Amino acid sequence: MRRADLAGAPRPRTRGRGARRRRGLVLSIAGGAAGAGIALAIASAAAVITMARRVVMPVRDRPEDVDLLAVDERRSVIRLGRTPDSVVPGRYGFWFADGRGHARIGRILFEDAHSVTRVLDSVQRGTIGSARTGRWGGWYWLEPQDLGVAAVETSIRTPVGDAPAWFVPSVDGGSGAGDDWIIHVHGRGATRAEGLRAVPLARELGWASLLISYRNDGVAPASADGRYALGAAEWRDLEAAITHAHDAGARRIVIMGWSMGGAVAMQLLVRSDAASLVSGVVLDSPVIDWVTVLRFHAALSGLPRAVGEVAMGLLGTPAVTPLVGSAGPIDLSSLDLVARADELAVPVLVLHSDDDGYVPIDASLALADARPELVTLERFAQARHTRLWNLDSERWNGVIRAWISRLDAPTGRSELHRHRGAAGEAPTV
Repeated sequence: MRRADLAGAPRPRTRGRGARRRRGLVLSIAGGAAGAGIALAIASAAAVITMARRVVMPVRDRPEDVDLLAVDERRSVIRLGRTPDSVVPGRYGFWFADGRGHARIGRILFEDAHSVTRVLDSVQRGTIGSARTGRWGGWYWLEPQDLGVAAVETSIRTPVGDAPAWFVPSVDGGSGAGDDWIIHVHGRGATRAEGLRAVPLARELGWASLLISYRNDGVAPASADGRYALGAAEWRDLEAAITHAHDAGARRIVIMGWSMGGAVAMQLLVRSDAASLVSGVVLDSPVIDWVTVLRFHAALSGLPRAVGEVAMGLLGTPAVTPLVGSAGPIDLSSLDLVARADELAVPVLVLHSDDDGYVPIDASLALADARPELVTLERFAQARHTRLWNLDSERWNGVIRAWISRLDAPTGRSELHRHRGAAGEAPTV
């Protein structure tokens, strides 16, 4: 018995030690899993906040991601690394030396698997011979004088302060500001120079141009939070510009919005009484629905869909907007112009590319389908974001020229939209 007891005694102790080891292992695994879960949650939260901040944070610096392989200014030739942008036909801007230098790039001469050789049209700023990298851009001109036109530096009194603007009359040396104005609204991370591509056409058609700045673009005064509101606040600065134009004698006003400038323009149409002074809107590569755009960018960045969805929810949640630095929530659903298409009352021309690469064309297609009697869509291919003019300026100009001509009825009223604005005396711009 005693031997049996002694022989059997270790067994329960062995089983007890094994059970404790297994329990310890389970607890260790559970603890590790919990720790990993917490770490994953923290990483996900960080990704969410980072994405939300990136959406509303003004863009100041952009990477120079195009290699400059060789340049011969005497022969007006430049060889660049091959990128999705650098191989697209047309004429473009090329920034170098951390944005201090700028060149105009022309047609393609030769390309191979690794490089593209193009015409160097001119160097506007800097010494390109010492540059090794640069950034592709759509701005062919940087200032009104580059176009050889007379421009007036003026300012618009906006809710955040006086915002600089360029006024370009329809005719050099003409008297007065004229009856017809195009107000150009640039996109996110851009400035009023973005709209200069449209000025020659405006002058050809007899329209004056007002190229505006707006809050947080680095030119106009900043808002208190220094963040973009994606059109939800910027439309007030455009409203001030429309009032300025109307007070200066504009009888017909067309808004031209680029990218986020399109969102700003469309928000004005559905939020402001000044929409009654607008005869039509031209949109180049516009943001019509931010949810579509942000989902696209989340996928482009390799983020899980859930991260993008939560980030968008974060933007609209009052309690957590301080985490992204915004003064208040941004209701993305209110910025969806497809959902609000029935509120539109003026003709809209949309120019967008299937190969935009930054703002998908989907929402533009949906808007045109929703209001075919008001919205005209001109669909490009190959052109990159806001670079439709750069790819094919003849077509771009022709489409806008034809559309604006339909605003010019013999009676002085639009064939597409009964102009509702009243005109007063024309003060000095």
